[in-house]
Amino acid sequence: MSVIKFINASDAKSLNWYLKYIGLPLSVGFIMYRLCSQVTNRKRRNALQGKVVVITGASSGIGEALAHVFYEYGCKVVLASRRRTELDRVKEDLLSKKIPSTEEPVVCELDLSNLEQLEPFVKKIYDTCGQIDILINNGGVSHRGSILHTTLEVDKKIMYTNYFGSVGLTKAVLPRMVEKKSGHVVFVSSVQGLIAIPDRSAYAASKHALQAFADSLRSEMYQHKIDVSVVSPGYVKTAVSLNALNGSGENHAVMDKSTAAGFTPEYVAMKILDMVVNKDKELVISQFLPNLAVFLRHSVPSLYFWVMARRANITN
Repeated sequence: MSVIKFINASDAKSLNWYLKYIGLPLSVGFIMYRLCSQVTNRKRRNALQGKVVVITGASSGIGEALAHVFYEYGCKVVLASRRRTELDRVKEDLLSKKIPSTEEPVVCELDLSNLEQLEPFVKKIYDTCGQIDILINNGGVSHRGSILHTTLEVDKKIMYTNYFGSVGLTKAVLPRMVEKKSGHVVFVSSVQGLIAIPDRSAYAASKHALQAFADSLRSEMYQHKIDVSVVSPGYVKTAVSLNALNGSGENHAVMDKSTAAGFTPEYVAMKILDMVVNKDKELVISQFLPNLAVFLRHSVPSLYFWVMARRANITN
């Protein structure tokens, strides 16, 4: 009997210790987490409800994921890309969520490399939706190939799509944003807009140009109360490497290992949504090695150049 009493007393003491030092803190932490989540979600919805959001490259990858998160938080999303069939699929996926008080998505075909389409595209959106509150320049194409074996036509194609397309679309939207003294322009760049690596020259150049344009735009738009944000993702698990252009302009058609192991598009999209809500100017979403490369490029450039030369020698 005394042994049983001893065991019970010991168990009771252990249980009391657990509840006091582990159970209670965990419970309080969980409650605080739920409260913070509710506050954050309310902030997101209050900031985005009813906003008209134009998303280029919305037929797949990050663009498709962006369409879902902005739609879920009450935005009227405008889905834009070259592939009408895929845009219709994304629209149906959004409608299947049956989210109350969220307006039906709008589908518009757009080829960013065709600059003559940009003004009519923006006019159509204003005629259909009445306004554009947020423009997310996400559409683009990547590149795989050495400079020696990449034709100038490929450089031009990528620059027209990634840089001139986004710049032209932004210029077409800006006048009415300036008139309203309200709006937000987002550029989905890349870590390769901050550094350049071998076999990505055309892509990195287009993203570097986009970063510079965004920095100038941000300064000029401050007086007009228009926000400008740049997000620089690292590796994201999308079809970007499959659809990348090689040196001759054909699809690379290979899923890179680093891309396959990247962040999910949904994770990146939620980070971008929070960036918009918080009106952050810049956001880097990347893995350790790309972040290290950015640090080395600015802090120890000689080491960075040596590493990149070694990489180019290995890959070629």
